[in-house]
Amino acid sequence: MKRIISWNIDSLNAALTSTSDRALLSQAVLKKIADLDADIIAIQETKLPADGPSAKHLELLNNYFHGYKTEWISSVPPAKKGYAGTMILYKENLSAKREGVKLNAPDTMDDEGRLLTLEFENFYFVNVYTPNSGDGLKRLAERQQWDALYADYLSSLDKKKAVVACGDFNVAHKEIDLANPASNHFSAGFTDEEREGFTKLLARGFTDTFRFIHGDVKDIYSWWGQRIKTSKINNSGWRIDYFLVSDRIKNQVKKSEMIDSGPRQDHTPILLEIEI
Repeated sequence: MKRIISWNIDSLNAALTSTSDRALLSQAVLKKIADLDADIIAIQETKLPADGPSAKHLELLNNYFHGYKTEWISSVPPAKKGYAGTMILYKENLSAKREGVKLNAPDTMDDEGRLLTLEFENFYFVNVYTPNSGDGLKRLAERQQWDALYADYLSSLDKKKAVVACGDFNVAHKEIDLANPASNHFSAGFTDEEREGFTKLLARGFTDTFRFIHGDVKDIYSWWGQRIKTSKINNSGWRIDYFLVSDRIKNQVKKSEMIDSGPRQDHTPILLEIEI
C-alpha cells in the first residue's frame, strides 16, 4: 500500500520561514501531513528561486519530513522569477528515477517548473501545476494547448507503465465540483474549454479517483478563495486538485479524500491510498 499526499502550498518559503498568521496555519498543515507518514508527497506552487530550495529550506523541510529524498523544479528565465514550481518528497527506502519532461507548451509554460515526473518500480508518478487561464481568460488559448499536450504526455507514459498523476489541475470538472456553477461558466477554471480538456484527458484512459470512490457526492472541495474571508466558512469552494490513475489500476485505489486544513483558506491537501 502506498500513501500519497498532494498539496498546493502557495509558497514553500513563506510556509517554512514566515511567522505571519497565515504561515502559522500553513505550518499546522505541514505538521498534519507529516503525521500521516506518507510514502510520497507532491507539492505545487513552491515559488522558489531558479536554483531551488536553499540549505535552510531543506533543513526546515527535514524537520517535518525526516528520511525523504527530494526532487524539485523551479521557474527559470525567460519565465517569471519565484513563480509556480513543483517538488516531490519520497521516502528513502523507495527507488525512483527522475524523468526529463518538456511538453513544447506555448509561451513560457515549459519554463515555469510545472511538471515533475518520477519513475518508480511499478508506476510513473506525475506532479503537475496546471497553468491558470488568468484574469479575463487571457491565457485560455495557451491553457488549451497545455491540456492537449499534457494528455498526450500522460498517455505516452501509460503505454509503458501505470500512471499516478496528481496536483492542482486548475479546473472544476463538473457542476458538482464547485459551490456556485451558475455564476462561474466564464470564470477561469470552469470554462467549457477547460472542462472539455479534462474530459478528454480522462477519456485517454485515466480515472478521477475521488469520483471513483465517492460517486456524485457534493459539497466537498479542495480550494476556497482567499479574497473572500467567508469562503471557507460558507464552503463556497471548488474541487480543482486531483489524483488520477490509469484505468487499469483504479480498482487498487483504497482511499481518495481531502485532508482537513482547518481555518486555512486556499488549497487543502489531498490524500490517495493505493495498492501498488
